Amino acid sequence: MPDFEKLYQKLVDTSRETAVLSSIQMQLEWDQETYMPSSSIDLRSKQLEMLAHFVHKSATSPKFKKLLGSLVDLKHGTYASSDFNHEQLANLREWRRDYLRTAKLPASFVRKFANTTSHALHAWSEAKKASRFKLFLPHLDKIIQLNRKKADLLGYHDHPYNALLDLYEPEMTITELTPIFAKLKLALMNLLREIQTKPVPHTDFLLKHYPPQQQMVFAHLLLKAMGFPPERSRLDLSMHPFCSGTPLDLRMTTHVHHENPMANFFAVLHEGGHGLYCLGRPAERFGEPLSESVSLGVDESQSRFWETIIGHSLPFWRNFYPLLQEEFPDQLGGIDLESFHRAINYVRPSFIRIHADEVTYSLHIIVRFELEKAFIEGNLKPKELPEAWNEKMREYLGIVPSKDSEGCLQDIHWAMGMMGYFPTYTLGNLYAAQLFQTLQKTFPDWETKIAHGDLSFLREWLKEKVHKYGRRYPPKELMHKATGQPLSEQPYIAYLENKYRSLYDL
Repeated sequence: MPDFEKLYQKLVDTSRETAVLSSIQMQLEWDQETYMPSSSIDLRSKQLEMLAHFVHKSATSPKFKKLLGSLVDLKHGTYASSDFNHEQLANLREWRRDYLRTAKLPASFVRKFANTTSHALHAWSEAKKASRFKLFLPHLDKIIQLNRKKADLLGYHDHPYNALLDLYEPEMTITELTPIFAKLKLALMNLLREIQTKPVPHTDFLLKHYPPQQQMVFAHLLLKAMGFPPERSRLDLSMHPFCSGTPLDLRMTTHVHHENPMANFFAVLHEGGHGLYCLGRPAERFGEPLSESVSLGVDESQSRFWETIIGHSLPFWRNFYPLLQEEFPDQLGGIDLESFHRAINYVRPSFIRIHADEVTYSLHIIVRFELEKAFIEGNLKPKELPEAWNEKMREYLGIVPSKDSEGCLQDIHWAMGMMGYFPTYTLGNLYAAQLFQTLQKTFPDWETKIAHGDLSFLREWLKEKVHKYGRRYPPKELMHKATGQPLSEQPYIAYLENKYRSLYDL
């Protein structure tokens, strides 16, 4: 009779080898966005292409397939032993899911995809700097074709976009997503129209010169307060803020805006939310699904929780605003807390997604969701993107970008090949609001604790509710377990209505 425990451990060891390869790939991608000389792009593309091949080869190797197949039936999902514990069963379930999906993608396709996106990233960066969409257009065309091919290879029910969405938010479909987004869009547009009838708060003091070096001092102060261990994490600069790494080695980046420091600080809180989710997963299980993010929607809920629900709240700045004033006395010395709080929560349609306020942010996401869905359907040609983008911005937000860099070229995601990713940002908002609703009931004194500088209870509560499980439960099950509610747009709409009706005296 097979020794299932030994076979299981061999499977863990084999999976860990793949995870190490993936971590090398992440390091090279991080370096490409931070310190790599620009002329190194051709070599870096070859390096990433080769690593993508090796990661794919390792994840679909005969050895891995044989070990996995000895423990779980790959076709039917039945387990070889009734003695596996809950954690082992969860790992086996997720390994099987990943294997079946990955094995559908030929190695030649994976290499081509990696090479195409590496060149596309470089082209996107140059196109954005020049604000010339045509420089990126041929690369976008290739990426759309590759994503359509990927959907066909993976297989799907009802719509090819479901195959791509499932990569980032398992078990989510456009059938569930579309009506939720439709109701959310209507509520946000109505709230925005009401807010626009009210006087505009004073914000000029946020647009003065804030020296980058001092900004980074405060950025590191925020990360320290959130509880980041410097021996396992770091913060650097990149064009587009991001977070990558493992529970053993976390890399975050931000972008310094000389005359918009809050964009930097909120990016740090946002990436810090991602980072805490990463560090909160069990490091000793590195290489197992139980040490991985369950979905990008859940991952995004952590960043949006910290950036907006906490980071834009009055209790948060009761503690941190005096420290910010100490760092920037000339810019903020004469500005009271209430004026500062109104300014950072100023609602106005704007062009750049990552700088958008809470009310308009998800409208930016819905624009992208509708456009990339149309790309995959073939109802929108790549060359038509700038015009289609501008029209949706006019319809939903009432503004039209004057240049490509503040319109269809602002995001890095499509250059990275990530279609199906954008909806997870709004799903993150929805999950975050449900978590916040639960937190308020659990900690009735949450405002007092935060106002006194205590953020540790937030970190530990989120770790207990979300982080520690990794992929033990599917996303919707995990969030239902954490909040006691099914996915709904209502808690988020209620949160926004309560906050902004009070702020704007609606």
